[in-house]
Amino acid sequence: MRQSPALSGIPDLNIPIIQAPMAGADSAELAAAVSAAGGLGSIGAATHSAESLSATVSAIREQTSRPFNLNFFCHSDPSPDPAREARWLAQLAPYYAELGATPPETLDGGRAPFGDESCALVENLRPAVVSFHFGLPPESLMTRVRKAGAFILASATTPTEARWLASRGVDAIIAQGSEAGGHRGVFAEDWRTGSGMIGTMALVPLIVDVVSLPVIAAGGIADGRGVAAALALGAAAAQIGTAYLATPEAGISEDHRTALFAAPAEDIVVTNVVSGRPARGVANRLVREMGPISEEAPEFPRGVPAVAPLRRAAEASGSVEFSPLWAGQAAPLSRRMPAGELTKTLWSEAQAALTAFCGVR
Repeated sequence: MRQSPALSGIPDLNIPIIQAPMAGADSAELAAAVSAAGGLGSIGAATHSAESLSATVSAIREQTSRPFNLNFFCHSDPSPDPAREARWLAQLAPYYAELGATPPETLDGGRAPFGDESCALVENLRPAVVSFHFGLPPESLMTRVRKAGAFILASATTPTEARWLASRGVDAIIAQGSEAGGHRGVFAEDWRTGSGMIGTMALVPLIVDVVSLPVIAAGGIADGRGVAAALALGAAAAQIGTAYLATPEAGISEDHRTALFAAPAEDIVVTNVVSGRPARGVANRLVREMGPISEEAPEFPRGVPAVAPLRRAAEASGSVEFSPLWAGQAAPLSRRMPAGELTKTLWSEAQAALTAFCGVR
């Protein structure tokens, strides 16, 4: 049985737990608390402007000197499809009328992929760790990230993707199982074929066996048992997202938090109607009535602006029925406690589980 190498390239990582980047739902306080506790805190940069990301990094560094991770999307921008987008907005029109919201004039500007501006930010901010989702940026940008001194992580949803990432010189691979909350990281194939939906228990050892890099398990991990299982499968660390949304440091509203953790596991589904790309979350009204999967939803990221005004209007009245309620399948296992305490608790539980079931410490 193979074991992936340790994450020795990340300094001061005393606990092999990474708080998953959750664009729009994480915070400087959350990332700093996890890093200060000995894990690795993360910030999803996709929803930040350059000024906002710089301020967030400054806020983290005011709270801890330990390393943190900045995460970026590497999707390809699709060409506009006016007919498809018009059909989608027409389907959403009753919601706009109901909420008194104004439809967008254009679906431009959903999310920008990692480019020169983002790379310049990395060079200026110099985070210890940089992670990528939906593949990798061009090699010219990868070279600049390496020269900035960053330890590079990237997500894979299949062994094929993992091999490709390894061939491109990443330092560690995040094995994102299908249980994971948020956007599926699939990039090597068309997601509509069902590719990239391998569960964590199968995916981690499959990837450990085909690469010589550290492998980080992600998906369906919310307590110490899950962390122990990930390590037993050969992973060097576990990446956890949804469980951290239950902490007071998470950057979500109490309405959002209540909706996440009141939902049964069977209501946590994969949908593309919120953004145009498959992502796992709690099925709210938008997801139930328009999906969960729709062929009419514009390609990511052009699906984001189509729904954004509905989200703003609904949230103004305390409703999250049009919000992205991203969550993994283990959400019901989450507990409300401060992020630093959760990090230490997860590791203590994992050590106890490994001792009890595997005879190791």
